[in-house]
Amino acid sequence: MTPPPSLTVDELAARAGVTVRTVRFYGTKGLLPPPVLGPRRVGHYGPEHLARLALIEELQHQGLTLAAIERYLEQLPADITAHDLAIHRALVASWLPEDAQEATREELERRAGRALSEQDVDRLAAMNVLRRGDDPNVFEVDPGILHLGVRLLDVPVALETILAAREVMLQHSRAAARELSRMFRDEMWEEGSLREVKSLSAHMQPLVVQALVTAFQRSLREELRALYAQRSGE
Repeated sequence: MTPPPSLTVDELAARAGVTVRTVRFYGTKGLLPPPVLGPRRVGHYGPEHLARLALIEELQHQGLTLAAIERYLEQLPADITAHDLAIHRALVASWLPEDAQEATREELERRAGRALSEQDVDRLAAMNVLRRGDDPNVFEVDPGILHLGVRLLDVPVALETILAAREVMLQHSRAAARELSRMFRDEMWEEGSLREVKSLSAHMQPLVVQALVTAFQRSLREELRALYAQRSGE
């Protein structure tokens, strides 16, 4: 169940790493839904606002104009969840250069919206949300998936399971990348230059990523249905 909106505009801005002025600007442009008004007409924001704000920022980094961002957002379902917004953001960011940001422990916790134990930091590192450096209080953080990673901290899954799942994903993604690279090579290498092959790969990458995400979601649903049916029959 999605928690009710509880963030003030200042807290939302701090979690998103933007200014309050930016939040309000997006609101006036209709890119960000209005907050829920509480007592004394104080606006409160929730996970959907935070996820949508992250998507807007990512689209801007991609070079889209405000008008193009508005058209993109208009195509999304009115009741889209924070989880699905995070998937959209991940797809948009999948063909962008890595933009990890350095953050102190204090900055990390402010962006996370909560205090983080060493176990929490270990779990975020296992999910590739952050990397530890030489200074134990400074981290390289992927701001795009930080909020999703923080939400997963409360999921009762052992660190060992996260690490094992990460290894499985890496193995299969590398295998898929090798096969796709081989296909590009066999199809174009004789006729095209290295630059043309790289250009094709860059243009196809978003489509490939979206196809992989869609296939994974469908396969996971099928596996969960099969597991549920098996357990129900026992």
